[in-house]
Amino acid sequence: MFDLFRSRDKVVRIMLGGLLLVVALSMLTYLVPSYNMGGGGASDQVVAEIGKETITVPQVQQVVQMKMRGSKLPPELVVQYIPQYLESMIGDRALAFEAKRLGFKVSDEDLAVGIRQMMPPQMFPDGKFAGKDAYAQLLAQQNLTIPQFEDDMARQLLITKLRNIALEGTLVTPQEIEQEFRRRNDKVKIQYVKITGDKLRSEVQATPDELRKYYEANKPLYQVPEKRNLGIVIVDQAKLEQTIQPTDADLLRVYSENKDAYRTPERVNVRHILLKTTGKDPKADAAVKAKADDLVKQLRKPGANFADMAKKYSEDPGTKDKGGEYDGVVRGGMVVAEFEKAAFSQKVNEIGEPVKTLYGYHILQVLKHEQAQLKPFDDVKAQLAAEYKKQRVNDLMQQLSDQVQAALTKDPLHPEKVAADLGVQYVKADNVGPGDPLPEVGVNKEFEDAAYSLKKGDVSQPVVLGKTKIAIAVCTGDAPAHPAGLEEVQAKVHDAFIDDKVKKLVDQKATQLVEKARADGGDLAAAAKSMGLEVKTSDAVDRAGAIEGLGSAGMFPDAFAKPVGTIIGPNGLTADSKVVCKVVEKVPADLSGLASQRLAIRDQIKSEKARIRNALFEEGVRDALTKEGKIKVHEDVIDRFLASYHG
Repeated sequence: MFDLFRSRDKVVRIMLGGLLLVVALSMLTYLVPSYNMGGGGASDQVVAEIGKETITVPQVQQVVQMKMRGSKLPPELVVQYIPQYLESMIGDRALAFEAKRLGFKVSDEDLAVGIRQMMPPQMFPDGKFAGKDAYAQLLAQQNLTIPQFEDDMARQLLITKLRNIALEGTLVTPQEIEQEFRRRNDKVKIQYVKITGDKLRSEVQATPDELRKYYEANKPLYQVPEKRNLGIVIVDQAKLEQTIQPTDADLLRVYSENKDAYRTPERVNVRHILLKTTGKDPKADAAVKAKADDLVKQLRKPGANFADMAKKYSEDPGTKDKGGEYDGVVRGGMVVAEFEKAAFSQKVNEIGEPVKTLYGYHILQVLKHEQAQLKPFDDVKAQLAAEYKKQRVNDLMQQLSDQVQAALTKDPLHPEKVAADLGVQYVKADNVGPGDPLPEVGVNKEFEDAAYSLKKGDVSQPVVLGKTKIAIAVCTGDAPAHPAGLEEVQAKVHDAFIDDKVKKLVDQKATQLVEKARADGGDLAAAAKSMGLEVKTSDAVDRAGAIEGLGSAGMFPDAFAKPVGTIIGPNGLTADSKVVCKVVEKVPADLSGLASQRLAIRDQIKSEKARIRNALFEEGVRDALTKEGKIKVHEDVIDRFLASYHG
């Protein structure tokens, strides 16, 4: 395997992120709940079987973690995506199974080339494989072993071979290319009349009788949501912190227990000039070394300016413009060991001999060298006090919030007394519902979720507000949701009635305009004028073009399909606007541009055909294997796994 790596010269520079899209990560986060199938055997962990291969619960968990990494979706939403991920896993293994059954194989050379294409360039310094140990270490950083990774890579390569065969013969005819070119480039010019509700709204009135009838007809839409009376107890970090006054003895104790935190490590300020050898012919190494030696001689001459020469000669883009300077290099903090060894061994201001690393030759000058030391107590006293207060207030916040919750649970109907006894803030919020701003809390979704699930006498879990407060709610009373009386929702009913009437009026006018235009022999302009409506004419536009006031021309496909003179519509634009159009001119596509677009159009058509064909092929493979009994899906295991996300 590893000899094959050395036989290839071209390195495909794809970052490790690409590699990780091929394999499932094994690190589990809060998105993946702990899973216990109830003490059964290994078979209780098998989600599906494809031939002799199994898909297990841990494997599905790995894929969920990979797909949801960085997402903030709660488990109850994550669970909706899991069936899709599982279907994909079964589909991949079904294709790999079918490929093997048909005699497809992945050779060691195929696998080596595939892996190398996914590896970061540092695995191949100077075009040579870094070795099995480095390869294993790289995968171990992702909790993967070499066999795990290579098995998955081999499966993907098998699937690719099978798909390529299945998609052979996907043809695109010249007629299809020309048809698509015409579809994209044919242009149309239209007359149009836009009828909007805002211009008609002033014509609409609502009588009290109309509003009452509208309310009665739509009464289920008008509900007063469930309301609550809440007592809110707030633990404020800022107020609590004012009560904490550490003594010198407290700070000395913390200082003595944590001296390592106040040690300054050995460090140097260093600048360098880099002459690269990476990406160059190995035979050029001697010439690069000779140039480095010459620069050293120049730098050692009186009056030489290292910063100017670094800007002129260095090939390190990160430091070149700064005169080659690294500020505050800590011992043990450099990735390149040879560079660090030289930086900490050279004398201050000395121009050292060129140092060879995997990047090339470095010329170093140490500007400052500080030895490791322990900062004196007096120098860090203020820092100690701030850290002491921070740690102490965090502990007190937790303790006090626990005390508040316990006291409220014991006496939920007297939250003001609990707050007074514990010396914390209390606010009252009566007759409030979801979405209402709360005193001292505002609108906070997490607190809302905690508070509005409570019944009378219930106490919420503590909720962090911002970064400095904790709030706990107790429900002191509740009123169930109920139908609203007309007086309570008069304004809402009025607005809804007007909106509904405006929409109907827009529809009536648009329909009337179409009928009038057709009765006048297709004269849209005359029909619009007779109704006091404005007519506009667009430029000649293709489907990707825009029409002023209407948006994309692609929204009006009939304009491209129907002959000149056709009245189109009414078409809806928004909830209270309609448009009526007339096709007044058609401009055929200029076929002189077909030659320059032919290949791109062909590839796009072919890609779409391949996508459809591939989906049908995969569906056929899976259906056939299922009928043969080669695919077995254990729905009971899946159901228990999904249920674990609901606690």
